[in-house]
Amino acid sequence: MTTDGPAATMDPVAAHDRTTEPLTHHVHRVLRRIRAFDRRHPLVWDAHFTAFWATAALIDYFGGGWLTVTHNSHTPGWLALTLCLGLTAPLLKRRDHPLPVLLAMTPFSLVNAWTGANFQATELAYLAVFHIALRSPLKALWPATALVSASIVLMSARHGQASWDQEIAPRLMLLALAIAIGIAVRTRRDYTEALEDRARRLEIERDQQARLATAAERARIAREMHDIIGHNLSVITSLADGGRYAAAKSPDRAAEALHAIGTTSRQALSELRRLLDILDDTPDSTEPQPTLTDLTPLVEGVRTAGLPTTLTTQGTPTPLPPGRQLTVYRVIQEALTNTLKHAGPEATAHITLVYDDQGAVTATITDTGRPPTRPPAEGHGLPGMRERTSLYGGTLEAGPRPRPDRGWRVHLHLPKEPAQ
Repeated sequence: MTTDGPAATMDPVAAHDRTTEPLTHHVHRVLRRIRAFDRRHPLVWDAHFTAFWATAALIDYFGGGWLTVTHNSHTPGWLALTLCLGLTAPLLKRRDHPLPVLLAMTPFSLVNAWTGANFQATELAYLAVFHIALRSPLKALWPATALVSASIVLMSARHGQASWDQEIAPRLMLLALAIAIGIAVRTRRDYTEALEDRARRLEIERDQQARLATAAERARIAREMHDIIGHNLSVITSLADGGRYAAAKSPDRAAEALHAIGTTSRQALSELRRLLDILDDTPDSTEPQPTLTDLTPLVEGVRTAGLPTTLTTQGTPTPLPPGRQLTVYRVIQEALTNTLKHAGPEATAHITLVYDDQGAVTATITDTGRPPTRPPAEGHGLPGMRERTSLYGGTLEAGPRPRPDRGWRVHLHLPKEPAQ
């Protein structure tokens, strides 16, 4: 897939995912949005759900469908209408108060069984049992099972026309199935919450270890600077004082002192550069720093973490110095990390990497996450990205995307490297 001209190329992994699993990604994205909306507005879904089943029950009554299975076709109209509403209206609170909902439905289920009206809406009691297994203490399943079983046994006792295994067993199996599904969903939900809690604790532990490592490294660098820079400066000071006194009486000794000062200064400068290289994250010979060729594994790792991400490359890639490649890589990495942490479960991300004919490179990282309710406080991420960018005369912009788009945008531009 290409964008914006023949020179634009799509990352092969992203192109493969789009061509092989577009429907799966779309379905997952839609489901995430539905779940997010339901968490924000639970009453909307509950009202639609209840209205659907109430409408179905009324259609069953007014359309006469219940007459094909009823044991008492002479049920008064007012009673039939009451049963339809009594078996469906309580579903509005099934998620918050499933056991009281089942208690509210039980009298109508018993009347339905006693009169032989046999409205199919009585099967909705299994939904209440499912939510009891999902959200209530498991001991609440005992009274719930007794309440549902009572109407099943009453219907079979008063209007049964076959053996118990044909009248009662199938409905008890449905009851057991509703309980089993509720427990299974509950187990998976608890397992997922345990994993999320463990991930949060591991993140806290990782941050603590990082702070301890940083403190230890600062102490080590301080000791090394004291030993190297302090020693060399002390030597230079002594040589300068001795050279000043020798200048008047022994010019040869003064020249030797100046030569020693130059040698010691160059040595101190070399050691200082080595320390600054360590602090500046200069690539190590035994552990190469990331380059732009490592963007594909980075995107794959972010996808694995749950953030759908695509990468588009435009223009002809030109060789860049390792430092510039590291800067582009780190900015993209930090932007994706912020999206994972702050954009929400329904977010997606897109990276556009552009090479122009002049040797400049531009990276734009956008996501579709929820915008922050207040301006985010800058921590170490954005200042660090700006510092890296300024080293090469580049610019970095970060902020919300313009309306009507939603989400966040990070735009990096590194100009052509000046001629040496």
